[in-house]
Amino acid sequence: MELFPTLEIGWLNGWIPLCILYLAYGILLLVCPRNVVKRLYDKSGRTKRQKVLVYIGSGFAFVYFMLIILTPLQIKSAMFIPGIIVFSLGLTGFVIALFNFKSAPLDRPVTGGLYRISRHPQQLMFFISFLGICLAVGSWLTIFLQIISSIFLHSRIIAEEKACIERYGDPYRDYMKRVPRYFLFF
Repeated sequence: MELFPTLEIGWLNGWIPLCILYLAYGILLLVCPRNVVKRLYDKSGRTKRQKVLVYIGSGFAFVYFMLIILTPLQIKSAMFIPGIIVFSLGLTGFVIALFNFKSAPLDRPVTGGLYRISRHPQQLMFFISFLGICLAVGSWLTIFLQIISSIFLHSRIIAEEKACIERYGDPYRDYMKRVPRYFLFF
């Protein structure tokens, strides 16, 4: 692992797992009904402050995306295989979480499948997937930027929860009491 990765344009760079992740995401969105996708991208609960924080977090995400794209996969590194395993676990979890979301009734909060252990398994699994990519490219800087981005993007999750409380009321409040936000952390 290096603090600053060596940047170069190449065929065997971090863009490969990044493309796999977003290709899977795009295909899943295509198989979801329109009303499910609309619910997935509901931004109604965001305050102006939260919108600003999301934009800042997205800026950090853009920077580490560019670093990932321009950084060669460290295939001979000891962190490559663990990185690919972490990436695969995150991708698999993300796919499962999106199917859990898709199969939930629209008039109730999503509480089945991976949503039994985390209120936001899609975001958690996306984070894990990106962490795996960061490990596979062997860069501490990308991990650091991912964490900073996630801290800012946390405001999006707070807004989602507020919107869910407004939409579903007490059933969602009860769900919040039973299930942690990020798997281990309430």
